[in-house]
Amino acid sequence: TTTFTPSGTPETTTRTTGTESTTSPASTTVHKPTTPPVSTGTETATTSRVTEGTTSGPTPSRPTPHSTTMVTGIGSSTTTIATPTVSTGITPSTTSAPSTAEPTTRPTVSPPGSTSTVPVTTSGTTPTQSFTTTAGTTSTEVPIITSTISTTTSEIVSSTSTATSTAVTTTGSSTPSTPGDTWWLCECVKAVCIEDDKVQVIPVICNPPPKPTCANGLSPVQVIDEDGCCWHWECDCYCTGWGDPHYMTFDGLYYSYQGNCTYVLVEEINKKVDNFGVYIDNYHCDARDVVSCPRTLIVRHETQEVRIATVKPNTMQVEVTVNKQVVALPYKKFGVSIYESGINRVVEIPELKMNVTYNGLSFSIRMPHSLFGNNTQGQCGTCNNNTADDCMLPNGAIAENCETMADHWQVTDPSKPQCTPGLVPTHAPSTTPVQPCKESAICELLLGSVFEPCHGLVRPDKYYAACVFDSCVLPSLDLECSSLQIYAAICADQGVCIDWRGHTKGVCSYSCPPTKEYRACGPTTEMTCKSSQQNATSTKQVEGCFCPNGTMLYDPAVDVCVKTCGCVGVDMIPREFGERFTVDCQDCICLEGGSGIVCEPHECPKPSKTSCDGEGFYEVNEVNPKDPCCPLVTCKCNTSLCSPKNLKCPLGFEVHSHIPSGQCCPVYDCVPKRVCVHENAEFLPNSSVFVDKCQNCLCTDKVNSSTQLNIISCEHVPCNMDCQPGYELQPVKGECCGRCVQTKCVIRTASNSNLILN
Repeated sequence: TTTFTPSGTPETTTRTTGTESTTSPASTTVHKPTTPPVSTGTETATTSRVTEGTTSGPTPSRPTPHSTTMVTGIGSSTTTIATPTVSTGITPSTTSAPSTAEPTTRPTVSPPGSTSTVPVTTSGTTPTQSFTTTAGTTSTEVPIITSTISTTTSEIVSSTSTATSTAVTTTGSSTPSTPGDTWWLCECVKAVCIEDDKVQVIPVICNPPPKPTCANGLSPVQVIDEDGCCWHWECDCYCTGWGDPHYMTFDGLYYSYQGNCTYVLVEEINKKVDNFGVYIDNYHCDARDVVSCPRTLIVRHETQEVRIATVKPNTMQVEVTVNKQVVALPYKKFGVSIYESGINRVVEIPELKMNVTYNGLSFSIRMPHSLFGNNTQGQCGTCNNNTADDCMLPNGAIAENCETMADHWQVTDPSKPQCTPGLVPTHAPSTTPVQPCKESAICELLLGSVFEPCHGLVRPDKYYAACVFDSCVLPSLDLECSSLQIYAAICADQGVCIDWRGHTKGVCSYSCPPTKEYRACGPTTEMTCKSSQQNATSTKQVEGCFCPNGTMLYDPAVDVCVKTCGCVGVDMIPREFGERFTVDCQDCICLEGGSGIVCEPHECPKPSKTSCDGEGFYEVNEVNPKDPCCPLVTCKCNTSLCSPKNLKCPLGFEVHSHIPSGQCCPVYDCVPKRVCVHENAEFLPNSSVFVDKCQNCLCTDKVNSSTQLNIISCEHVPCNMDCQPGYELQPVKGECCGRCVQTKCVIRTASNSNLILN
């Protein structure tokens, strides 16, 4: 409702829903009410509504523009100024363009002027399309139609091919504007100062543009215009490389190149970003040194150099360093963000709206055309939606083919002294097989039903050619899998997910850790405890290892799958809220509500005093099985600490040691050896002992209780004690037995008997 009070200095009060302001005639305040305003007065007010026909797809979401009611009091009179009703016929265009985000809010500025008449103009525009981008709408002015009688409030329900403008004539301005001056009245409503103190109000009406065709075969993307009101189509700069290696330039030109140096993938022609570029380090990956594979992807941006290096050749095991320091992911510092997305490591520079991915076997570079169009050079070519100049040399000339061009983009690499930038290297022998090889069954999958859902979006022929090449040249490395992987990734980027690895009979299988499961179609950013309440905004999918159903990743920096979002400490074990636990000898508790973990040192009971005063003992701390944080103090024995004992035992005895209970060092004693001793010789039991020749001696088992030695038992040597008649036994010196000596005469008689005669 608009009302005025006549006075010497008239004032105008404008009230709308949620808005109220009072102005003097020196300026006119323009508001965008939430409901169409209705003016009061003796004149007739007319309200009209303009509605567009239904289009075949959603239109960009924009604020609904309204006409502006401008009121000024003069002298003591009351006047209502309004916009006349305009009837406009609208023929909607049919399009399937999706909606886009809200435009940037513009400040509200009041134009000069005190009295006004309100004519209306309408302008129609036809969008123009360049080779690379397609503009949404442009607003132009048309001749002004003037009326001073009635008011019309118009509401534009949806965007059409027509833009509406309103001209306001102002007089009595204390500070007149210069014709051509423009300012924003509100979101997507512009005011233009024209001649004779007239202001033209032009709401921006967006018209969905036709969808262009991108040379690289990918779908174009919607980009908000600089004014924040409308959008247009652009073809992103998208370059990929895979295998040994094969390249697809920004504009979709395919070629293979087998150099083994470090090369520029993309740099700016006209340097706008400080120290910016993406580079690839290739190496010979076959025994003949004629085929190359990617080894390290390098991204430079201002003060940082990111390297994603393959740890094991021809695998997806990679290591990430920043300025030569290994970093843990996710990493975010100085305008560079590095994180994992499925099987890929992603380097993202939000300021440049670009990202680079690498997984050890393939890479991709995505850059916006609005920032890098017609300003790229390197092995990825020139991003301008025209393949004719993709093979551009550093001097700006166009090479005959991209294989020749790629030679010229070497960079200095201290680790490769054989590579000299600026010199054309000697080409490696052709890697084309002399005899046609049998096509791999894996490559045939690209043309078959497995990938058929993607054929209509991205042609598979170039990836099939690369796959056959790799299969023929390097059949032992299974590099053909990389062609299927990069094609599946591009299909997923276009919204088509292909679960292909299960069709390769294990050749291209992908293994995951025991705690995760493989998915061909997982989220680009996996849900975590911190993001579980957020709405997923990305519909794109990637392959990789993900937490099993019913669990989620605790945190991007904590690679642990959890069922409930409690806490995860340094031991990487999930904990429930309120759970108490001990880790690293700290008593901890998982705080409620996700407030983290609080720990304090674990207290140990006072140890009991243990004496280790005995010889050979020393103190040692042992792990307590009941409480590993509180060691047990015990006494340990080390016999090497005992003093040496030089004990000598007599013959028949030996040194014997034993450790008494409760002691460490041994005690030495002389104990009998259970032998016989004779003339400094020891004899075992039951062995002969020579005492003299007239005795037969034997070492017995009997022990002499006084000497503790075994007893020697002897018997005299047996002798013949009987002599013949006339003889008698007489001892012989030095002999053990006597000898029979004749002491009488012996006469043998005829009867054969002996006669003894004294």
